[in-house]
Amino acid sequence: MAKQQVEHEPAESANVTIRAGELEVGYIDDGGSGVPLVLVHGGESDRTQYATLRAHLGAGIRAISYDQRDSGITVNPPVPYTLGDLADDLVALLDALGLQSAHLLGTSFGGAVAQHTALRHPERVASLILVATTPSFALCPGKVNELFDMSHDNRQKAVKDFFVRPGGQNELHTRAAQTLAYRDPEKSGRRHDAARQHEVRDRLGEITAPTLIVHGTADLLAPYTGATLMAQQIPNAELRSIEDGRHAIAMEFAPTIGPWVREFLEVTAA
Repeated sequence: MAKQQVEHEPAESANVTIRAGELEVGYIDDGGSGVPLVLVHGGESDRTQYATLRAHLGAGIRAISYDQRDSGITVNPPVPYTLGDLADDLVALLDALGLQSAHLLGTSFGGAVAQHTALRHPERVASLILVATTPSFALCPGKVNELFDMSHDNRQKAVKDFFVRPGGQNELHTRAAQTLAYRDPEKSGRRHDAARQHEVRDRLGEITAPTLIVHGTADLLAPYTGATLMAQQIPNAELRSIEDGRHAIAMEFAPTIGPWVREFLEVTAA
């Protein structure tokens, strides 16, 4: 895979920040000279969400995860924002890291951020990997709002119902629950408001980046119909399905998805 970035010191500590635009952004950077892959976390998670997937990406990939607004250790103004603002924040992070472009992998809410980034800043997106996400909040069932309305503790308990396959191991339930970060109601409200505004169905044809879509056929929060729509409407898109997979496929099926991501990057980054 070809190099696409300047050299950068590793930032592997859990509490490293960088100034990106108006924000102080928490991030984890594998460093080195690998192909830059920015991991965009879900609506209820933070930069630590991808620990399991990272372990299955293999060498030669510079995996960078970061905290969006109202997430983890990122410091942002206490004002409303849109997914477009979050897309601009991602590009500000690329600027701060000295990256002209990067490959983006987003799950759920993070996949929505990645879509908006590809639409607003196409020249900065080398490719898209959209995992368990949707092109429109309108396609999501009432279960999403049900999840939004839960307390943090109840949301963690709901992992076994919404995020992983029934009958899964308790260890998997625990790991999935730990990826759900606590936020106070004000921060959660701003993020939920931004999520409810997500709508790009009529713009999917404008996405120019090569796109890999990975989706579970039994996702209860982002229905599989959204994945098939994206595959049909985004030029140069490929859909890979996880049979019976639910919303946390990036964790539960990391041994499968990691090699898929690597294979995709080897082609698009050549």
